[in-house]
Amino acid sequence: MRRVNGIPAICRAAGAVGVVPSGPGNYSYQYHHLFQGALFSTNSNNSSARSHWFSYNRIADDQSSRAAARVVAGTMLFSAAATTFVEEVQAKEPVQSKFRPKDVVLYQYEACPFCNKVKAFLDYYDIQYKLVEVNPISKKEIKFSDYKKVPILMVDGEQMVDSSDIIDKLAKKIHPDMSTDSLGEDSEEKKWRDWVDNHLVHILSPNIYRSTSEALESFDYITSHGNFSFAERITAKYAGAAAMYFVSKKLKKKYNITDERAALYEAAETWVDALKGRDFLGGARPNLADLAVYGVLRPIRYLKSGRDMVEHTRIGDWYSRMENAVGASSRTNA
Repeated sequence: MRRVNGIPAICRAAGAVGVVPSGPGNYSYQYHHLFQGALFSTNSNNSSARSHWFSYNRIADDQSSRAAARVVAGTMLFSAAATTFVEEVQAKEPVQSKFRPKDVVLYQYEACPFCNKVKAFLDYYDIQYKLVEVNPISKKEIKFSDYKKVPILMVDGEQMVDSSDIIDKLAKKIHPDMSTDSLGEDSEEKKWRDWVDNHLVHILSPNIYRSTSEALESFDYITSHGNFSFAERITAKYAGAAAMYFVSKKLKKKYNITDERAALYEAAETWVDALKGRDFLGGARPNLADLAVYGVLRPIRYLKSGRDMVEHTRIGDWYSRMENAVGASSRTNA
């Protein structure tokens, strides 16, 4: 790792956590606009399962053995049915082995929303991938590439860049017979994917850095999970949190946001309205727009802003369905 000389350089690294959307679907870390478009953290904790207890008040003495047996059998049947239901809900979208990529490596920043979009896609389709966390200062992990932004996805030796392009190419690769209608400019799916890149992501930064405590909460995760040295991590946490607290105020003005939470709640309600009563925008199963919204919201879900969003809007049920549908990470050890 290239040595960082002094506090100013580390502060620049802290600013690098405030990711800069240099175009829909990718993030760069240019110093001249280092503090724009700041983003967040992720938390892979799933909602805790709820248990339902059944009580039986009385069984006649002369039929106790038979009744108890029926109860046990019924409970076992209920448990089996419930287990099957959970497995069906959490089942991932199948991909034929002949179309499944063999070697997938994602170069990312943990705090990047567009990287999280790509991960949501890979996780949902159960495409195993190796994860390489890029150091935001040296970027030595992506020295091999002329492209200096994230995400970068290597698929069987082919380099893919820009999150939306990555997802389009992968979707066609794993489903070559897929209709191109859903990817068309006028499709509902494309409309909402664009809404994610051009609107939703810009609302998140002012929310997660809304107060000094929320800024520290965000940077605590970012610096703990990012590729930082010990010195970089400690300094970036406090310098970055302080810087982004003030930058978030400028972001509000840039994107005409008067009330951060109100804007976040409005976006969540707008998305729920778009579902029109469906489980997912894709109907019975998530489509690429569902995965895009879920991907950029997943990093903030368990921060205060995400907890407030779920508490004060109707998005919680959809989000829970997405957690079940996407399931566990398909990441493998690098």
